[in-house]
Amino acid sequence: MKILLKRILFFYLATLLVFISCRTEESEIIETPPEDILTSNALVASLMQKTSINDGSNDNIIDYANCFNVKLPITVTVNGEEIPINSEEDFKIIEYIFDDSDDDVDVLTITFPIQIILNDFSEVIINNYTELASYSINCNGENEADDDIECLNFKYPITAFLYNANDEIIDSIQINSDSNLYNFIKDLDTFDLVSINFPITVALLDGTEFIINNLTELENTIKAYEDYCDEDDDYDYNDDDCNNCNTNELIDFLTNCPGWTVDKLERYGNDYDDAYDGYTFNFLNDGTISVSWSSTTVNGTWTAAGTGNNITVTINIPSLPYCNNDWVLHEISDYSKTKIDLRVGDDDRLRYYNNCN
Repeated sequence: MKILLKRILFFYLATLLVFISCRTEESEIIETPPEDILTSNALVASLMQKTSINDGSNDNIIDYANCFNVKLPITVTVNGEEIPINSEEDFKIIEYIFDDSDDDVDVLTITFPIQIILNDFSEVIINNYTELASYSINCNGENEADDDIECLNFKYPITAFLYNANDEIIDSIQINSDSNLYNFIKDLDTFDLVSINFPITVALLDGTEFIINNLTELENTIKAYEDYCDEDDDYDYNDDDCNNCNTNELIDFLTNCPGWTVDKLERYGNDYDDAYDGYTFNFLNDGTISVSWSSTTVNGTWTAAGTGNNITVTINIPSLPYCNNDWVLHEISDYSKTKIDLRVGDDDRLRYYNNCN
């Protein structure tokens, strides 16, 4: 009898806790001002969904398609070399192989079958290039306007309280990713009322963060920054190689590895790759350069300043005029060999390489 009473009491308490919990969540919605209630047809709901849509442009070096991603891992063959691609970091390996020579035709082939992830995060199995083309042909072309808002991102998790006025079902939802948010907005119906548990955080691509306290702030922030950045919806994999470059990294590479040689040299549109064949360059921390070949040694100076894609490397070696310029750092590559690629416009290029990686 005592056991039965304990079970009845436990059931009663459990039911009471569920009732209290539901009422608490319902009050979260009922007590929320109307302007902070998210509905399926609200502009801010559309903006939230466009911000969370799957961005298909980050792997254009593989699929040349802005509206879907290739699901990793996959295997590709790049200029005859088979490369496993396990993460987005491995995209750089493809680029390093493409950039190794300007005198060849770059060819990438995909080992099928693969899966692609569409804008709405649904997945499709692709067995050959014909099937792949049937999806890529529907993507917008390079730098054409699309629904995807890439300039800012939500910081997760986000908690939402959902109340359906039709069936009076109350639920608490934790949103942990873009796919969660996209599908949450997509699945809202006419009778759903949503209260977001503010504050939440959104971040720009440059790392700037904003604390958002209500739906009005969220809508205004997304509208203000939806066209803030270059969404990189093109197939030029060379235009952002130094997004994350910094001067200290460059200095460390140049000064910690002795014996740099010239791998590529173009001046005024002419090829001078052999001009400094057999020359060894040593970059010193005091801003001087020592260059040796045969039994000769000459000296010059160098400086590096700036950040990202705007790092300028000024080289002045009076005896070696083709080296001298206010170069812009284009890329630091450490695949196979370490290469420092310097450029000015389309006509001038100086690339040093070293086995010290």
